[in-house]
Amino acid sequence: MARFSWRKATLVAAVVPMLALSACSSTGGRTEEAGGAAGGGQVATTERMKVALITHAAPGDTFWDILRKGAEEAAAKDNVELLYTSDPEGGRQAQLIQQAIDQKVGGIAVTLAKPDALKDVLKKAVDAGIPVVSLNSGADIWQQVGAFTHFGSDENLAGAAVGEKLSSLGAKRPICVIMEQGNVALDARCAGVKSKIPATENLFVQGTDMTQVSSTVTAKLQATPDADAIIGLGAPFTLTINKAVESLSLQDKVKVASFDMNGELAQAIIDGKVAFTVDQQPWLQGYGAVDALWQVKRGGIHVGGGLPVLTGPSIIDQAAAPDVLKFAKEGIR
Repeated sequence: MARFSWRKATLVAAVVPMLALSACSSTGGRTEEAGGAAGGGQVATTERMKVALITHAAPGDTFWDILRKGAEEAAAKDNVELLYTSDPEGGRQAQLIQQAIDQKVGGIAVTLAKPDALKDVLKKAVDAGIPVVSLNSGADIWQQVGAFTHFGSDENLAGAAVGEKLSSLGAKRPICVIMEQGNVALDARCAGVKSKIPATENLFVQGTDMTQVSSTVTAKLQATPDADAIIGLGAPFTLTINKAVESLSLQDKVKVASFDMNGELAQAIIDGKVAFTVDQQPWLQGYGAVDALWQVKRGGIHVGGGLPVLTGPSIIDQAAAPDVLKFAKEGIR
């Protein structure tokens, strides 16, 4: 698969294969109790521990199902009781962290899309002796909130990868569609694109309402006749954006690009409807975060050595997508 050329960095990734146990959810993602159907393997004999995975997931975004599946597989192998909760609003996410502290969990894995709302409560967790890792969002802030490592992609670098790829395809006026205002990771993605194509314009939509996403994108494309590319920052949003492009018969003029992955998006890339996506491997983020917290309990081991564990970015284009599709259908890409 085609990969973006990394800037100089020393990265550490120590992740062990695993599978799923029980989970609970507040909003977004799946709500059923996870079973151990992901495969065989001996469960760790370490004392059972509770790990809270707290994300900013909004309902309807398949990205979080993939991330959660990785976390569940790690939990099953590591004899971990996984407590999954989520809320896209920073203040409520902070309340979920406080709830985990009150439950005296053995570790907290948290996304840092709105770090200012979370830093005080995460300090309480660290002061209480609860190890913290961040994942997905927070590549530039995780150390400041007391996490010992971070699992995710450098979002600005990922955006730059998209900008370089679009530029190589001839794009000069992209529209970058942000589906959640205030999310620092999404802002960084579009900033990265703009660093390579200065004429990039941001468009804000309400990601919890796909009808509004479609109508806003349609209106913007109609009002911007020189737009030659449009970028969705998540697979479900890109698929909706692509339908808007098709409805205006702009397929030959406006290239569609994406971040993240699911099976339907992989097929759209194969079919030539979407030019490419940048994958940050959310399954690996969830998997690695839970296992890293178990490693602390197992032997006082801190994965990462004081550095983040990068899980992306990786560009998936039409040539690479067939190899990825199988895993996307299994819910791990």
